Amino acid sequence: MMRTLFLHPPSFDGFDGGAGARYQAKREIRSFWYPTWLAQPAALVPDSRLLDAPADGLSMADVLPLARQYDLVVMHTSSPSFPTDAKVAELLKQENPRLLIGMVGAKVAVDPAGSLGASSAIDFVAREEFDYTCKEVAEGHPFKDITGLSFRRPDGTIEHNAPRAMIENMDDLPWVTPVYKRDLTVENYFIGYLQHPYVSFYTGRGCRSKCTFCLWPQTVGGHRYRVRSPASVIDEVRWIKENMPQVKEIFFDDDTFTDFRPRVEEIARGLGKLGVTWSCNAKANVPYETLKIMKDNGLRLLLVGYESGNDQILHNIRKGLRTDIARRFTSDCRKLGVTIHGTFILGLPGETADTIRETIQFAVDINPHTIQVSLAAPYPGTQLYQEAVENGWLTAYENLNLVNNRGIQLSPISYPHLSAKEIYHAVETFYKRFYFRPRKIAELTGEMLHSWEMTKRRLREGVEFFRFLNAHEA
Repeated sequence: MMRTLFLHPPSFDGFDGGAGARYQAKREIRSFWYPTWLAQPAALVPDSRLLDAPADGLSMADVLPLARQYDLVVMHTSSPSFPTDAKVAELLKQENPRLLIGMVGAKVAVDPAGSLGASSAIDFVAREEFDYTCKEVAEGHPFKDITGLSFRRPDGTIEHNAPRAMIENMDDLPWVTPVYKRDLTVENYFIGYLQHPYVSFYTGRGCRSKCTFCLWPQTVGGHRYRVRSPASVIDEVRWIKENMPQVKEIFFDDDTFTDFRPRVEEIARGLGKLGVTWSCNAKANVPYETLKIMKDNGLRLLLVGYESGNDQILHNIRKGLRTDIARRFTSDCRKLGVTIHGTFILGLPGETADTIRETIQFAVDINPHTIQVSLAAPYPGTQLYQEAVENGWLTAYENLNLVNNRGIQLSPISYPHLSAKEIYHAVETFYKRFYFRPRKIAELTGEMLHSWEMTKRRLREGVEFFRFLNAHEA
């Protein structure tokens, strides 16, 4: 077994890793998600180490000496972070020429040849679901025998092996939380809408929704939602409670945890018996009866992707949702006392100045507790990317700048009737219209009055938020 390091390389200050992947930009407030997608293969490789440099505040100077301590480094990369990640690979290889370096993630899954061709320091990339691919590399199997692998031959040519089959029995995968406890500092991970410290992990992979912009189902996870048994999920939460007593909240990071309602209800009842506080991703169509079971058994918050307040845009992106259903769902959550963090995207196909105003008003009307506003990001490998190229909203493999040199998300899509600049600056208008209202200010102030810890936290986040707005406007 090779001495193996699973690495999230140093990146932008405040760069959060984005829900287990390499997110396209800094958040509005400093946030860190767990590197779950790297923790999973790390759990399969004995005596490996998982290192999350951004969360630990490590620079390249801190990471570089590790090159001499390992035989294999597996790095998670993404389209916007790839140039920097490739440079990290080159520096590691200079430090230890015998070091084997591989990359995983959606970027290399959709463009394995281009990724390998970008730097001779990258020896292989793992496509599809890469857990067992990484395990077999670490075990020393010949590259030619490992499915899901693309690699550089000694003569410099690139070879692509057969695809790796999807994992069907998700219970076969080991838990990731023991790797968190072993290698990570739990207190370094924080999200504005979750209690601190928190732990997040997946109870399944894939998403049945067909949203054209969503990266992972279209590149790695697929559109079949393959899930762990309720007993396995409940047992892992029990383990967290017994072995990580500082954790105040569990977050289930599945794309749409609420898709299989009988399963969600069974898990909720098990969590209720454990007496834990938990939150999850949800589509804005969960019926009241299921929401009530969830709330009665410890649910605190739902992360909901509303995306737009315009029904035509929701249809264009194949969201499978209407605004009237989203309004009813949000009203049900308010009646039950379920907090909502809502996410919205500006610049999706069909966007106009009028639909932007409509979406802002929709957000104000339904009034989730907190929001995140992103710009449409046409990642290669998604239907949105293909649509943008075909319609001339984006030039293929050109001008795909998803972030600037400060890590702030950019708007690469531009329409004849709506420029990228207009879409970009609409983010500032959205945030100001939503948060700078007497009702919202009173709501957040009231929250602070009940807790000194929350007061300190919100004040810190407020400073970071205003810095973000200033940097965004600039």
